Amino acid sequence: MSLDFWLEMFDTLRRNKLRSALTALSVAWGIFMLVILLGSGRGLEHGVRARFADDAINSIWLFPGQTSLPHEGHPVGSAVRLNNADVARVAADPAIDHITGRFFLPGEAHVSYGAKSSGFEVRATHPAHQYLEKTLMVEGRFLNDLDQREHRKVTAIGVPVAKFFFGDEPALGKWLRVSGVAFQVVGIFTDAGGAGETEKLYLPIATAQIAYGGNDRVNQLMFTVGDADVAESHVIADRVRDTLAETHHFSPDDKKAVRIRNNVEQFQTFMSMFDAIRIFVWFVGVGTILAGIVGVSNIMLIAVKERTKEIGIRKALGATPFSIVSHIVAEAIVVTSLAGYLGMIAGIWTLDVLARNIPDNDVFANPTVDLRVAMTATGILVAAGALAGYFPARSAAKVNPVIALRDG
Repeated sequence: MSLDFWLEMFDTLRRNKLRSALTALSVAWGIFMLVILLGSGRGLEHGVRARFADDAINSIWLFPGQTSLPHEGHPVGSAVRLNNADVARVAADPAIDHITGRFFLPGEAHVSYGAKSSGFEVRATHPAHQYLEKTLMVEGRFLNDLDQREHRKVTAIGVPVAKFFFGDEPALGKWLRVSGVAFQVVGIFTDAGGAGETEKLYLPIATAQIAYGGNDRVNQLMFTVGDADVAESHVIADRVRDTLAETHHFSPDDKKAVRIRNNVEQFQTFMSMFDAIRIFVWFVGVGTILAGIVGVSNIMLIAVKERTKEIGIRKALGATPFSIVSHIVAEAIVVTSLAGYLGMIAGIWTLDVLARNIPDNDVFANPTVDLRVAMTATGILVAAGALAGYFPARSAAKVNPVIALRDG
């Protein structure tokens, strides 16, 4: 592997620009497409995971609706109204970890502090809501059971809410007016779901029910089911529906009386879908690499055939079969290595451009590729290129010089 060896090899590549370019393009395109496919698949998976980042994936949400089946003489279309007692009944189920109700304030909530006012969303919940929505405290605390029992007028507010009303001043201990009722700030939070989930205020549900004339009304019910799998979560959800059906006198088979959103099932469905997408991406990616390997092999076969006379002259001048084979294999390795590296860099750069220009959402977010996978794929193509050059070169190196010169 002397300097003359490398100079001669690069001179050969320079004299066969089209052949070298076609070989490089075949390799670079295969790696580029593999990186783009893998990165896009990862971006789709990240988007779906971000969709579930805000809510506990082991949670079940219940929404009271209207009856759609006659039952015990009750007419169709009767509204189902949940209350505090329902929360206690459901919480008694041993399979449930955390449970919270939500009470919706009547009308549009109006939040103010001094001369400043805004329409931030207000949620009246139980303390366990923190686990359902993955609320992360940065200052102070979230709502607690004592706030509930004593009907305290306290609130936990999101970082943007604190910034809007108080700027750089301390927010804890300050009082905000929520639709005319004063609440003291006891905590500031952020949220795993992103900025949209932080522009909110949380109030104790017991306090809000009294302050805003809700009596014991609960508009929504949410709970977690521990490590339950999809089948077990369905059993728990059906059991809860049966409990509510018995209390509120609607048919247990009436899906519209209480609508159920099972995040356990939804998350598993999406993950199964992405397992299929991942297999498809790899199938297409491997197919692309195989196409690149076939392209490299064909070009190397043609290259060796074109150089039959050159090989005959080399052998007539005393070149060993090893020197002939190593020269051709080195050409294949250099071309495929450089092209594979450029294809990998181009793919990673393209993914970076997409990541910076497409806002993260619940469909596509942060497309990335495992660098080890990309480098492994490049290594496979390089090895394939080396083999593609080795076998025809070895056959050509065994040919009698006289025959090689005649064929050339």
